Amino acid sequence: MNITVYLGANEGSDPSLRESVAKLGTWIGESGNGLVYGGSKTGLMGVLAKSVVSAGGKVIGVEPAFFVEQELQYEELSQLIVTQDMSQRKAKMVELGDAFIAMPGGTGTLEEISEIMSKTSLGHLNAPCIIYNHNGFYNGLKQLLDKMTEQGLSTKERQDHIFFTESIDDIIRIL
Repeated sequence: MNITVYLGANEGSDPSLRESVAKLGTWIGESGNGLVYGGSKTGLMGVLAKSVVSAGGKVIGVEPAFFVEQELQYEELSQLIVTQDMSQRKAKMVELGDAFIAMPGGTGTLEEISEIMSKTSLGHLNAPCIIYNHNGFYNGLKQLLDKMTEQGLSTKERQDHIFFTESIDDIIRIL
């Protein structure tokens, strides 16, 4: 299966997050699954790609041309797909993915996983949407989704394929 992972191009300030990202990448590589991600060599994205490659796994990077021009792509990718822009990048990552994971990241990560949550809620995508709530990073998002249900703007059934996890082991169990 191809696992699409959204995460930061920065490392952030929590060193334990880097360790979790590397653990996920090692599992992806060792399990025979493939990684689909944004293609960057920087930050958590670079940590993830390197750990998958080091574990013998296949890595597909999807980069918009302007990032390739800045030479931000990870050099040891199994495949690099260059898109015209971020919208095409998002679409290609969805097309290639069989499961979707959001690790902590910035606004781009939030945008990407929001689209996956919407597609799974509407039944347009039959795949798990896993939110890794590392040290409570996504508590606010979980509270917002709960509030949507409480106020009748969403339903538990619409959120059935959205999983909040506290550990990499939980992610592995879901997959």
